[in-house]
Order: sequence, then C-alpha cells, then structure tokens
Amino acid sequence: MTPGQLRTLCLSFNAAVEDFPFNPETSVFKVRGKLFALTALDARPLKVNLKCDPEDAVRLREEHPDLIVPGWHMNKRHWNTVTADGTLPDRLVRELVEDSYDLVVAGLPRADRLRLDRP
Repeated sequence: MTPGQLRTLCLSFNAAVEDFPFNPETSVFKVRGKLFALTALDARPLKVNLKCDPEDAVRLREEHPDLIVPGWHMNKRHWNTVTADGTLPDRLVRELVEDSYDLVVAGLPRADRLRLDRP
C-alpha cells in the first residue's frame, strides 16, 4: 500500500478528516474528533497505528510478528502498529483500517453516530 492509497482509504470513511496536531509529518485521521489512524506518511517503511479489539490485537500480533506489533506510544491493549509496506496483503491492511474506524464510531455518543448515518 502506498502512502497515497492509505490517505485515500482513511479519508474515504464518512466524516473522516486528516489533522496534524503533533507536527506536519504526522497525519492523524479522525472521525468526530476521535483518532482512528495515526501515521507518518513519509516514513519508510510505512506504518500506521490502528485501534483494534484486544483479543484480535493479540491474535494478529501472533499471526504476523514484526509486521503487527503493540501500538507505538499508544495503549498496547487497544492499539496495534501495522507495517503497510506491501508485506501484508493490502486487503488485510484495508480491513484493519476499516475495523479501527468502526471501533471508534461504535464508541461515539449516540447522537454523533446518528449524524454519521445521515446522508
């Protein structure tokens, strides 16, 4: 997956925005103000922090050691750092980004979730 493809994917979700609260190199993708993906798009290899169900996080780390690791500078129980350099299938990376977005949306207040459902 290229940095451009990752950015496009993250911004394809309803109400997703890109922000740079830390520095101009670190893209933070949010929905309704809540982070669902964090990456330095210029970094090589390309890595992205994604929210993950705790049980799935452990399983993914076991299945893909060195490519999916506990989230760097994040809550290790709920976040993974995923290497998106082409070693993992792009389909899996897309699923993990989508799962992260969905988990964050599920944790939003009901009123915010309802606003997301409107066209």
